[in-house]
Amino acid sequence: MMHAIIWPEGYIPGECDNFASNEVIVKGLSVAEVWPFLAIPARWPAYYANSSDIRFHDGEGEALTPQRRFFFRTFGFPVEAQVVECVPPEPGQPARLAWHGWAGEGATRLDVHHAWLLEDLPGGRLRILTQETQNGEPAKDLARARPNPMINGHQDWLVGLAEAARRAKRG
Repeated sequence: MMHAIIWPEGYIPGECDNFASNEVIVKGLSVAEVWPFLAIPARWPAYYANSSDIRFHDGEGEALTPQRRFFFRTFGFPVEAQVVECVPPEPGQPARLAWHGWAGEGATRLDVHHAWLLEDLPGGRLRILTQETQNGEPAKDLARARPNPMINGHQDWLVGLAEAARRAKRG
């Protein structure tokens, strides 16, 4: 059985202004090998060009942890974010990471729930799923855009994440 994203009220797919879902299944990587490339945001720009200016509000540590506040730029938005779910790798259960992010005010306000699920599958395979729901006028604009920038951008993130972990594994 493959697991699913846990959605908070107000961010359920189909009940929000925009939804993007991306997934890869790769062979030869584990959740434990990939997790540090996701949970340490300073590593994102090295494999995902659509992320920059990452910093933590408390100035301590480098990893995402429960309730941790951070900032980054993506898709042209300056995003304030707070981790709302953080389940590091444990044998037999998926790793989970999710944050609430926001940018802008009033008519330009964008609120997102961005969630990640990483799970080891039989046969030495790894599933990486990322899904994001969004609310606000910018979300409605993104939902109408073709090609869809969220789907394309997040696919780049997934592929880059797996490639970064694979490079590190090879040494």
